[in-house]
Amino acid sequence: MTSLFHSKTFGFALGAAIVGLTLVTANIHLGLGGLMFTLNGLGYLGLAALFVIGAAAPTPMIRRFSWFPRIALMGYAGLTIAGYLVMGPYFTLGWIAKAVEVALIVLVAVDILRVYGSPRGFVNAALASVAPIIPSRFRPTAA
Repeated sequence: MTSLFHSKTFGFALGAAIVGLTLVTANIHLGLGGLMFTLNGLGYLGLAALFVIGAAAPTPMIRRFSWFPRIALMGYAGLTIAGYLVMGPYFTLGWIAKAVEVALIVLVAVDILRVYGSPRGFVNAALASVAPIIPSRFRPTAA
């Protein structure tokens, strides 16, 4: 199971599923009309593009910050769910979109575990990528 979890095929399938779910929820929001839904859909499109660039780009600079689209996508989906629960309107397509967003959060969490090994590895990678601009007392140390 561990070798499958870290295989390129699994990583590609997981990334494709994440991008696919992101595009599904973007399409739902863009189809609803209204400024709030349109901006939400455009945000999902932008995050999908960042995720693809972060996953596929071979340059060290992009690879260094490939953690950002993952956490941004999880946070964006979580805030979208919270906003829906607070504001509504409650209808069937809305609940379908929220189910897609919950699945998206779960798949991104699995991707973080696959790429970074643990939440701590993820945090260390994020801190190391911004270490040159943070005070030395907050910089990650070798474990």
